[in-house]
Amino acid sequence: MTRRLQVVYLAAAWCLSYPDEELIGRVPLMRAALAEFPGTVADFQEVLDRLESTPPMEIQAHYVREFDLGRRHALHLSYWTDGDTRRRGEVLGAFKQAYRQSDILVDTHGELPDYLPMVLEYAALVDLAAGRDLLIRYRASLEMLRFGLLRDELPHACILQAICATLPGKSPADEQAVMRMAGYGPPTEAVGLDPYDPRLLPVKGA
Repeated sequence: MTRRLQVVYLAAAWCLSYPDEELIGRVPLMRAALAEFPGTVADFQEVLDRLESTPPMEIQAHYVREFDLGRRHALHLSYWTDGDTRRRGEVLGAFKQAYRQSDILVDTHGELPDYLPMVLEYAALVDLAAGRDLLIRYRASLEMLRFGLLRDELPHACILQAICATLPGKSPADEQAVMRMAGYGPPTEAVGLDPYDPRLLPVKGA
């Protein structure tokens, strides 16, 4: 079970990262590792196929367009729950604290500490229990990202589905159920597209 979780998390971390030459070269390694667990590779198949068959510049431009330039598919977990509010600084500090508690120095490579590929890699290679705790704590963020990817018909939605399937409980059936999971009031159309209205955020200590 531990090995399977580590493989899923590391493959997901790589597939959700910027597709540079090094990452594209890892595709055979990901295929071989995922093949150890029947059924697992299916969730990664389309993304891996695209990494191998699409010209690097084209797939890199697509990645930047979908994950870097907009917020529809934000890969920073606290964005979905805290937007660009003051409270987010405290939340990011909690991620850093989790990393500091491990015996291995975590290099954030200039990214915010809640960057999903980093959290996944931390879980896979450094501290599985602590990494899973972060994923469970931000399950609603994962689910909102999954729905955003599904809406835009991106194959990465299956990878988010694979991540969520490793966590306790079933995935919510719709975005309203995700909002209830996160403890918010009635959802708005802006959810997942722009930072949340701070008035909808849960009050600390409530």
